[in-house]
Amino acid sequence: MKISYLTLFPNLMACYFQDSILKRAKEKGLFEIEFIDFRSFSQDRHHKVDKPKVGGGAGMLLTPQPIADALEAIKGKRGWIIFTTPVGKPFNQKDAKRLARKEHLIFVSGRYEGFDERLIELYADEVLSLGDFVLTGGELAALAMSDAILRNVPGVLGNEESLVEESFEDELLEAPAFTKPDIFRGSPIVLEFLKGNHSKISALKYEMARMKTRFHRPDKRIEDEK
Repeated sequence: MKISYLTLFPNLMACYFQDSILKRAKEKGLFEIEFIDFRSFSQDRHHKVDKPKVGGGAGMLLTPQPIADALEAIKGKRGWIIFTTPVGKPFNQKDAKRLARKEHLIFVSGRYEGFDERLIELYADEVLSLGDFVLTGGELAALAMSDAILRNVPGVLGNEESLVEESFEDELLEAPAFTKPDIFRGSPIVLEFLKGNHSKISALKYEMARMKTRFHRPDKRIEDEK
């Protein structure tokens, strides 16, 4: 897989891949990344990339020309173009798994008051949001989505079984997990976890995942099983 990032701040994003799991996976050639500063495509004499909104409104808007030309420059690479913006569809685990099967993703990160809408109409294959809140730029959203996506690329995680019981599998949050000691500050591990009966542990984890989802995410409407 290859991921291209169109951003005004390449250095802000590049450091995320300099440590831990993603660094090792990148060094193994499991994915590659590139950062494209679309300011370098600006035809403005001062390399400006923003202008006031037509029709009024607070703040500055990214002009279409630099981003359009940057996308045209990599268009032949057959990438799947994603614009990160609060108005997009909320990104979820199903999206992470689906996008992990793409050969080339292109994330376009906005700044200021966002994009000229014509960019999305002309170039976007998908418009995704990290949630119902506003960031100062789309870089954090693109990195968060990339992290979730890359974890689903074969070989990136050292233990592929880590993906099996994660949150949002079967629409449930991950069941509570414990480590030694058996009792910590008066609070014990659930006794069944210590008995080694894996079928019972599995059934218990499933029920605990349902209870945890009901408590933390009432919006998911987990029904009682008959």
